[in-house]
Amino acid sequence: MARIAVGDVQGCLPELRQLLTQADFRSDRDEVWFVGDLVNRGPDSLGTLRFVRSLGDNARVVLGNHDLHLLAVALGGSRKLRDDDTLDDILNATDRETLFEWLVTRPLAVRDGSDLMVHAGIVPQWSVDEVMALASEVEQALRTDPVKLFESMYGNRPDCWSPTLEGSDRLRFIINVLTRLRYCRADGRIDLKMKGAPGSQENGWVPWFAAPDRRTSNARVIMGHWSTLGLVDRPDLLALDTGCVWGGALTAAALDSNARWSLPCGGYQGVKMSAQSDG
Repeated sequence: MARIAVGDVQGCLPELRQLLTQADFRSDRDEVWFVGDLVNRGPDSLGTLRFVRSLGDNARVVLGNHDLHLLAVALGGSRKLRDDDTLDDILNATDRETLFEWLVTRPLAVRDGSDLMVHAGIVPQWSVDEVMALASEVEQALRTDPVKLFESMYGNRPDCWSPTLEGSDRLRFIINVLTRLRYCRADGRIDLKMKGAPGSQENGWVPWFAAPDRRTSNARVIMGHWSTLGLVDRPDLLALDTGCVWGGALTAAALDSNARWSLPCGGYQGVKMSAQSDG
């Protein structure tokens, strides 16, 4: 059995199918890991959800910020689509309820041996065990009362972790870290507005994975979300968002060998990779 991780698909189903063919993926034999953001901005979010769901247990998926946004619009009551969303096909689909029932049960973190998959990032104070426990808190809230969760999910505060955080503040911080984080300070304070490549950030801020004394450095963190970062492939980090929807490429990596695959994309958003996207 091969384990293959794929970067942010964002509705780019034709590229996903071609990439899995290049990787010789077989749904009856192999696992494919999706780093989140299955949907939005690309041409076929509905087809992407249907395809990934059809893979059953051979697909391991974590939720990204775009996936949560879709669920917030569908299940959260007051949240509306943004002008640049491409989610109408899902919201109008005859099988939408089946798809949402499946999507809402996807986790925010997946752990397999020394591999840890999240969509975006991790503050330096959290260990792997803490990441899994905190992700589980959000997953439980998402499955039991999604309307309540989504009504309070949006916002950038609090911006620093404390184990004494409670209620919606605690859940919002966990979600923001796992699905939106790029930069932080050594003390765990986060900034969600800076989106450029490393080197463009303000003084005092570092990419979350470069924070000193990061407690997850003993794991290989598999992530997406950061299209301006591009592919990073090292023992403690596998960053796979290479900006397919923004005119870059869709990238996949074998988790148990050095095999890597990348499929150039024309881009569906009409912008160059130098632009700052929201991942």
